[in-house]
Amino acid sequence: MKAPVSLRAIPVAGVSHAPESGPGPGSWLRERAWLLDLLVVIGVFLYNLPIIPMYVDNAATAIWLLVVSAALCAPYLLRRRHPRAVLGVMLAAACLQLLFGVPILAADAMRLFAVDNVATRCLWWVSLTGALLTVGWLLVAVVPHLGDDVIDVGQLGVLVVVTLWVWTWGTLVRIRRQYIEGLRERAEQAERERETNARIAVADERARITREIHDIVSHSLSVVVVMSDGAAAKVDTEPARAKSAMLGVRDTGRTALAEMRRMLGVLRDDEPGSQAPQPGLAQLDALVEQSRAAGMPVALNVDGKQAPLSQGAELTVYRVVQEALTNVRKHAGPAVTNVEVTVRCRPEEVEVHVVDDGHGAAPDVKSGAGGHGLVGMRERVTIHGGTFTAGTRAGGGFKVVAVLPREEGAD
Repeated sequence: MKAPVSLRAIPVAGVSHAPESGPGPGSWLRERAWLLDLLVVIGVFLYNLPIIPMYVDNAATAIWLLVVSAALCAPYLLRRRHPRAVLGVMLAAACLQLLFGVPILAADAMRLFAVDNVATRCLWWVSLTGALLTVGWLLVAVVPHLGDDVIDVGQLGVLVVVTLWVWTWGTLVRIRRQYIEGLRERAEQAERERETNARIAVADERARITREIHDIVSHSLSVVVVMSDGAAAKVDTEPARAKSAMLGVRDTGRTALAEMRRMLGVLRDDEPGSQAPQPGLAQLDALVEQSRAAGMPVALNVDGKQAPLSQGAELTVYRVVQEALTNVRKHAGPAVTNVEVTVRCRPEEVEVHVVDDGHGAAPDVKSGAGGHGLVGMRERVTIHGGTFTAGTRAGGGFKVVAVLPREEGAD
């Protein structure tokens, strides 16, 4: 039998048990990343201002280049929401810059930031297209002016390499982010699976406890009712037998309370008796004797050597017999004259038969009418890989048969 699950040890979904920690040292800056973007935009724009007069000699063109510089810098503030649009606007402004005969400005460096931003946020082929367009613009703008003391071939090569390196770096950052996000999702999924498994374990444990309580209560109460009726009928004519019956009621009640206390003890780790041994084959004699004391003609036959079974299998055999005897008391009627409990122990399996010759209304095997006893017996046997059948006999009465295979390592 599997160890009981402590219901108190199951974590509550949605509640974190990790210690709360305050914000990290970089959280303030991460929450205000726009401030860093603003500083970059202002710094590049102000650095670009003194360079504009070097290319023009009239105020009108200088004003237009100032507007172009603003168009190269200001869109960067929207890079998180519209990364592709920001790079597109910067490339359009750079093309407009060429109309004024200016090959390159300090503000053109903003396109490197835009390429990196697109590479970290978009698919690789989208970001690669933006990087190639930036390199193409650079070649169109600079190559015609290579002999004009603007920029030499070596510097042009450096700019091309830097642009491609920026794209590569941004792509690697995006891949790393996706990898970390994948790890986070798998961790969350694993946590959800753990919570689900914990809930399933709790549900299984509650179902097991419910079956145990059902078997204990239904059997013990039926014995108590039968013996109480007998005591009430004999109290005037045979007071000694009535007293004996009431003592049997007392003992049955005490036994039931002890078993209930043991079962409910699994709900509390420190409950005394929660680790008490479960009933098994050795307790079948006492179970049958209890039914005899209640007036039921029960005979117990054990065939074969009682080789050790697993604790769970022995408990299942005990509960099947217990529930079958309870059903006999409930449904067999007053005309029952013989109830046979047979346990056949074989090397590979254990077979349990409970047969009666009563003529009362048998419980409905298919619908489970009359309670959950048959359903509970079938579930118990199925859990251990066995087979369970129950039904009326041709000559009258009811028959319950359970076959449980021996589990490896039970000996």
